[in-house]
Amino acid sequence: MAKNVASVQQNPQLEQKGILKWIEKVGNKLPHPFMLFFYLCLIIMVLSAVLAGVSVVHPGDGKTIVVQSLLTQEGFHWMLTSAVKNFTEFPPLGLVLGMVLGIGLAERVGLIEAVLRKMMSGVPKQLLSFSVVFVGVLGNLASDAAWVIIPPIGALLFLAAGRHPIAGFAAAAAGVGSGFTANLFIAGTDALLSGIADKVAKTIDPNIGVSPVDNWYFMAVSVFILALIGTWITDKIIEPRLGVYQGESKETLTALSENENKALKWAGIAALVYIGIVAMLVVPEGALLRDPETGAILNSPFLKGIIPLIMLFFITVSVTYGLKVGRIKSQADVPKLMGESIKDMSGFIVLVFVIAQFIAYFNWSNIGIMLAVKGAEFLNSINLTGFPVLLGFSLLTCVVSLFVASGSALWALLAPVFIPMLMLMDFHPAFIQVAYRIADSATNTITPMNPYLPMMLVYYQQYKKDSGLGTVISTMMPYAVAFYAVWVVMMFIWYVFGLPIGPGVTS
Repeated sequence: MAKNVASVQQNPQLEQKGILKWIEKVGNKLPHPFMLFFYLCLIIMVLSAVLAGVSVVHPGDGKTIVVQSLLTQEGFHWMLTSAVKNFTEFPPLGLVLGMVLGIGLAERVGLIEAVLRKMMSGVPKQLLSFSVVFVGVLGNLASDAAWVIIPPIGALLFLAAGRHPIAGFAAAAAGVGSGFTANLFIAGTDALLSGIADKVAKTIDPNIGVSPVDNWYFMAVSVFILALIGTWITDKIIEPRLGVYQGESKETLTALSENENKALKWAGIAALVYIGIVAMLVVPEGALLRDPETGAILNSPFLKGIIPLIMLFFITVSVTYGLKVGRIKSQADVPKLMGESIKDMSGFIVLVFVIAQFIAYFNWSNIGIMLAVKGAEFLNSINLTGFPVLLGFSLLTCVVSLFVASGSALWALLAPVFIPMLMLMDFHPAFIQVAYRIADSATNTITPMNPYLPMMLVYYQQYKKDSGLGTVISTMMPYAVAFYAVWVVMMFIWYVFGLPIGPGVTS
């Protein structure tokens, strides 16, 4: 695979013209996210000195907020003594690593791939497109592993059904990439983004928070809507455009072995037992995981502790599956496999260090609040309020996400400015997060910064030898545009009717 990708990157068919070439050229000139945030930290330090003394009235408590310079003795002392604390107490760090311990174990023992193959095998032909997109969307539970596993399986399923394999690959890739942020389950994305949003939101209102479940309802509904839209695009636009497959590839989707099927059954039983135990701790009145004061589920230990509960779920089913297929042969294998998953997160951990400093500098200097208040005042002065403001922020995210591949890095960049600004215009931070998520997700399949784009091209050329990068992006463009357009309509409906986007959370 590595050799094929390298050869593709040297292929003259990758040459682009117009806006796509410009996007790739500009994006390639951007520094690594770590260095980008390092430079931004330096900019904040200088900006804090320039704006030192500028004041605004905090709309929450009426107190006067003054910009503090980081380039003073007090500022230097604070930066030095708070660096480790900023890093270790950065909310997304523990949330994401906790999720990775569970989901990473499931990936290492082969459970995730087995479940996906089981879900996508034996699908009726009339439901094939829907199933491929649907599973692709759910695949973000496996994070980046979904890019490698699901689209190739989608291609093989279409090939086996006598349909064009590129259409199957594109449908699955659309679900994995442009539908990345949606899911029926709480995923690592929810933990990562909510951790950043929560930290920023508390600078405006210490009593408000953003939890991993605050976008759950909106994103769960999105799974079915996107699957339907993706099905229509695949059947009515993409496959007719591709025509009849004339290739020679005879690859087939390998069925699960008898041992793997048995292991899946045992994992399913373990899942049901675990869910039953948790239900007994949540559903009955006065149950252990309900709010001890009100007896409600909202704001209960169950929702506040959803990440460790999900982590334990994945560990339970993964150990069961791993033991049955022989991937886990001793107790020592479990922490070893979990440790290997954490190794894959080393880049994220390094990036978090500098992102945590950037957000902390923003907050300590009061630049974030100052920009938010001034920005909100400006928008009010030109009578730009309500949904158009949220839509403008989302469209801005679409543009910027074409150049910044890391969704967490982009959110860490935009959140400190736009969450306070839009909160001052009466938007809930979790709803602001929705506007960001749909824009960042939709563009995943069309940005030249996507590290999996070369891999996608390798598979395209396997079934259509004259494919180039333009072929890939033009094929994925209808999905990206349609997914985002539908999401904007959904967001507008939720806004107008005040529908909950998560437990107890509206716009």
